Parts: sequence; structure tokens; C-alpha cells
Amino acid sequence: FVEALKENKMGEFRARYRDRCDLLLVDDIQFLASKTQTQEEFFHAFNALHQADKQIIVTSDRYPQHLERMEERLVSRFTWGLVADIQGPELETRVAILRKKAAAENVELEPNVVLLLAQAVRSNVRELEGALIRLLAKSSLLHRPIDVDFVRAELSASMPRVSETGVADVQREVCHHFKLTERELCSKDRHKSIAFARHVAMYLCKQRLKSSYPELGRAFGNRDHTTVMSAVRKIEGLRESDPEVRGHLEALERKLGG
Repeated sequence: FVEALKENKMGEFRARYRDRCDLLLVDDIQFLASKTQTQEEFFHAFNALHQADKQIIVTSDRYPQHLERMEERLVSRFTWGLVADIQGPELETRVAILRKKAAAENVELEPNVVLLLAQAVRSNVRELEGALIRLLAKSSLLHRPIDVDFVRAELSASMPRVSETGVADVQREVCHHFKLTERELCSKDRHKSIAFARHVAMYLCKQRLKSSYPELGRAFGNRDHTTVMSAVRKIEGLRESDPEVRGHLEALERKLGG
């Protein structure tokens, strides 16, 4: 867009994105924040494509309603369609990815090594594959077999700031804070105070551990992943609007060490 402005080629630019475009994919739409002219041009392109019944897909690191410095008319259009929350891969998927990558490198890994690595790296596929490649390289250089001890040593060296806190630790701290038992926290009890504590625990687990929604659902009494999603979103909203909720969260985060 900026190049088109500089070179006086806005006619070509608009023809490309409004008339000759069958499918528009835009990654990291949040980077249009505060770029008024670019947002204006995107708005008109969006309308033209929508009216022509073309497909538009945008990605962002947050929900449309949480996009800052984005024109309200754009945000409203982002919510017209399907909003999909794409999470990192679950444990089973991470294990499968590691096995496939190891096979591609002609390396055979023990099941407990694969599981250990999959449990340690939860964020995304690139980091997961990168961790495996580093292990393979180090193993080759040192002529060391890739066993559990080797993997643990390398993970502790390369990811020293990874929290050792687990779901059980968060649940225990939340129970202590709200004077509940762990059985009550994971029960089907929908009493307001218990449900609130449960939602807080789910939110903290999601923020700190980066576990997938299905994993957390299983950890909280085999609940459906949509229940966890709803709880996390609810606490996210309350954190912004309710000082009391924010106080609970900050106190728990201090106790959990972050």
C-alpha cells in the first residue's frame, strides 16, 4: 500500500485487491493498529470482496474485540464471520510430530524420550522441531545417545526459565486461596463461589502453562474444551473490568511466582 502511494499506482493496487482477488489471506492483522490510511484502504477492499462473495481470512494474536487502535467498523466486520481460536498442538499431536520429524532425520527415539520432549515444549510446532534438531546436533557432536538423562540436561540448559509449575500446583494454590478442596474445584458443583475459583484456576493454567483447552478440560474433571474456553474468556474480561477479580489474580500470580 505504501509503495503504491509513493509510485502513484493506487489504481493497480485497488484492482489487485478488490477486482482480481479470489481469496484474501492476511496474517497478523493487529499490525494495522494506528495505521489510519492502511486501515481505510483495507476497509474498502474488505467491503468490495465481501460484496463479491469472496473469501476473506485474517489472523491475529487476540480476539477482534481486543484489537487496540483499530477502527470500530473494521472490528465489527471481523466479527461477522467465524472466529476460530487456534491453539497449540495437544500432547498426542506433539508426540506424533516428533516421531515424524525423527523418522525424517533417520533417527529412532525411545518412547519415553519422545514423551519427555513433547511434555516440555508446548508452545508451537516450530519450537518443538527446533528443540529436536538441537538435541540431534548436540548428540552427534558429543557422540552421546539421546536418552532421558541427556534430554533433561539439554532442556534445563536451553530453557532455564521454563516454569516447573504444573496444573496440580495451580489448582492447589487456588484451592488454598479460596478455601476449597481440590475435589470441590474439579467437581460438577456449580455454586457461584466454586465455579468462580474453578474459572480462575483454568485461566491461570492457560496463561502460565500454555496447555491446550482439551488438556485442561481433562485436568478439571473431564470437562469439554468449550467450557474451559468460556471460563478463560470470562476471567480475561473480568480482569479488565473488575478490580476485585484483578486483585485475586495478582495475589495468586505472586504466590505462583510470576
